[in-house]
Amino acid sequence: MSLESDVIVDRRRMRRKLTFWRVVAAVVAIAAIAVASVRLSPRGRSLFTSSGAIARISIDGLIRVDQQRVEALNRLANSNVAGVVLHIDSPGGTTAGSEQLYDALMRLKARKPLVVMVDGLAASGAYMASIAADHIVAQQSALVGSIGVLFQYPNVTDLLKTIGVKVEAIKSTPLKASPNFFEPTTPEARAAVESLVADSYAWFRSLVQKRRGMDDALLQKVSDGRVFTGRQAISLKLIDELGDEQTAINWLVKAKHVKKGLPIRDYSLAPRFGDLSFLRVAASSTLGALGLSAIAKEFEQVGGAASQANMGGMMALWEPSPGN
Repeated sequence: MSLESDVIVDRRRMRRKLTFWRVVAAVVAIAAIAVASVRLSPRGRSLFTSSGAIARISIDGLIRVDQQRVEALNRLANSNVAGVVLHIDSPGGTTAGSEQLYDALMRLKARKPLVVMVDGLAASGAYMASIAADHIVAQQSALVGSIGVLFQYPNVTDLLKTIGVKVEAIKSTPLKASPNFFEPTTPEARAAVESLVADSYAWFRSLVQKRRGMDDALLQKVSDGRVFTGRQAISLKLIDELGDEQTAINWLVKAKHVKKGLPIRDYSLAPRFGDLSFLRVAASSTLGALGLSAIAKEFEQVGGAASQANMGGMMALWEPSPGN
């Protein structure tokens, strides 16, 4: 019996050792895959070869609060790149997200020469981000401007009446949770929202006036919510030059003394590990091959979780009218 007990103890020790080395091997394999994936990705190549280069970054789609983007811009500010070209093609987004992006770009501009290239659209919150740069280049047919703030909410009061539904609410004060979907907007609630919009609008206008060096008359002309073509925008001081990316690079060389002929490297502002699906599958397969199928299953479930964009709050967003 003593011999059998010793054998059982030895087997348990061997299992623990085997499990330990399997975990170590899995960690090493995943680390190797991660390094390879980073090197193969556009952002990874830029991290390893960015010294003595110009970084190309892009902002497109709706702008919202994004801490990963802020951290990426901070890393770029501390890198060895000689200058940055920011391509923008966006209708704007939330005021909070646009302000966050503007602040991050201002910090970047303090460390690296920054020029903005408007590819197609830099409206509202996207234009707010653009004015962080000292120089804005746009295509002749690009649209810029839409300086303003929007607060929208649906009201389904009539619909609820039609289907016979009534929403009851008990509030601590009349303006709590107002305006909302389920009741007519009172004059007091409308006035409260208008004060929010007016305050954010005044702040937006002050940024434009300060960064673009406009007098009151010109500011009044460009801040009525309209968008302007690149050809119109240059005479209104909304942009500085018409052209393309090469025009932007030429400005970096001439105005900021960036060395001529430097390579252009793409730099991603939103690298997310969860987006690397091939890495997730490879890591899961590695864990499974090492006998750690339970861990592999958990890894797949965690890696596959998707986050939803939060677009709540006031918007600095350009919305074409339905008839256009």
